[in-house]
Amino acid sequence: MSDGVLEQLTGPGGPFEIVVEDVLGHPTQVYKRRMHSLRELMVQSAARADLEWLVHPTPKASDSQRYTYGEHDRLARVAAATLSALGVERGDRVALCSANDPAWVVTWWACAIIGAVVVPLNAWWKTEELDFGMVDSGAKVLIADSRRLALFGAKPEHVFEIGASFNDLIAGDDPGMPTGPIDEDDILAILYTSGTTGRPKGATITHRQALANLQNIIVTGTAAVRRGTPPSEAEAGLRASSLLVVPLFHVTGCLATMMLNYATGAKLVLMPVGRFEPETAMQIIEKEQITAIGGVPTIMWRILEDPNLEKYDLSSVKRASYGGAPAAPELVERIAKFFPNLRKTLTTAYGLTETASVATAHGGEDYFAHPGSVGRAVPTVEVRVVDDERDAPAGERGEVWIKGPTVMARGYWQRPDANEAAFSDGWFRTGDIGYLDPDGFLYLVDRAKDMIIRAGENVYSVEIENVLFDHPDVVDAAVVGVPHRTLGEEVKAVVQVRPDSTVTESDIRTFCAAHLANFKVPEYVDIRTEPLPRNPAGKVLKNLLRGRETSFAAGDDQAL
Repeated sequence: MSDGVLEQLTGPGGPFEIVVEDVLGHPTQVYKRRMHSLRELMVQSAARADLEWLVHPTPKASDSQRYTYGEHDRLARVAAATLSALGVERGDRVALCSANDPAWVVTWWACAIIGAVVVPLNAWWKTEELDFGMVDSGAKVLIADSRRLALFGAKPEHVFEIGASFNDLIAGDDPGMPTGPIDEDDILAILYTSGTTGRPKGATITHRQALANLQNIIVTGTAAVRRGTPPSEAEAGLRASSLLVVPLFHVTGCLATMMLNYATGAKLVLMPVGRFEPETAMQIIEKEQITAIGGVPTIMWRILEDPNLEKYDLSSVKRASYGGAPAAPELVERIAKFFPNLRKTLTTAYGLTETASVATAHGGEDYFAHPGSVGRAVPTVEVRVVDDERDAPAGERGEVWIKGPTVMARGYWQRPDANEAAFSDGWFRTGDIGYLDPDGFLYLVDRAKDMIIRAGENVYSVEIENVLFDHPDVVDAAVVGVPHRTLGEEVKAVVQVRPDSTVTESDIRTFCAAHLANFKVPEYVDIRTEPLPRNPAGKVLKNLLRGRETSFAAGDDQAL
């Protein structure tokens, strides 16, 4: 399907002209005119120094934090200078672990402008997982909130606690912008993904990837505006603003939301720390005149099903987007009914940590014309569906392969084995199974990596199974995802125990909780003494183990 608007924008002489250049040994589509580091992006933001940028509401309004672009950038420059004085140099790692907080954002940008590598650790992890991330990344500095700091066993020489000693990091006069060299293929961040072998893998994100993702999203949005599809915030007399309802340590939070808002001069509002509460979100939307919301389908469900939905004026919301988990048709219908203005702006996207967020996207009428699809490849990104090393014809299934400037050309951190398995001549093999229709729209049908997506969180079965096997009463174990209306999927463990075992479902869940983040702990545990069903090759028949669904777990901490 030809898209004349995109062709005008990205073709020869267009404002977003795409050319082919060598990127670490592979010919890759890139924008001819582009920034080369996040430092350049911060320099550009000086023109909006007086605009409000970052808001963090608290239950007590007087304690809420509000920062303009100028105030935030000054703090980032001070923090960058302090880190440099501690010996943090280009390429050194700085670990960051906290609930969503302005200090998280300041740290991200401070590291970026000195060429350091920020390592946002999953704030839901437990001690074993956190220590692995610290040791594997070799971080020189740890910045964390008090709750997470108490969990670390392995700590570097320099540790800063958000809300306490972190203030020392941002104290002092503005030293100005650092001047050391930064290359666009320098690593900006290491984001850990759950590993199929039981250990997380560090996906490297370069400055090139992060900026290309931004430009892809902006070009896609510009094309939509030129088609006359979505109404702009300006037309409604509103300033563009987003409510961040997903963790910053995810690519959706840091790359597709936080950085996008920063680059476009929008206002970013963080949810208060703690478990996501839909009524709190609605209060903030009304007060801050939020124009864009998004995240995973779970968040949208919880807002739409809240009994107090009718109490709040949510008319400022002009845009909604989500990804990370399947969206039920019923959810789409309810969004369109309660937010009628969103029909033209409702978007969904597909991507991975390894692709620096968005790889395919679609919205507006395309969304409804191709139900079930995750859209077409965004500009500069190429998508193939490969079956037995050949491109599968339209409609036929295969593994989804992705190539482009957003794909991690530097691979997984210190994992040559994983890189060899994940790449083929510059193409990233996602492990997801899908097909392309004749118009180039991608449909996902399965996951070759045996991954469960729970409320947007990737959960790999093998990681949980490895923990279960460590339990003294467990003889065999298999973990599967079971359908859930709002979470997408829940985790179910089926375990074979010793014949004389008295272990209970609660015992198994408690054992898992001591070693795994809460979202990985099985909601269901099926205990049996008979062997698990296996095929002649010895592989567990997981399709026979899936079962019922459950309500949203009361103990979930959204780490916001």
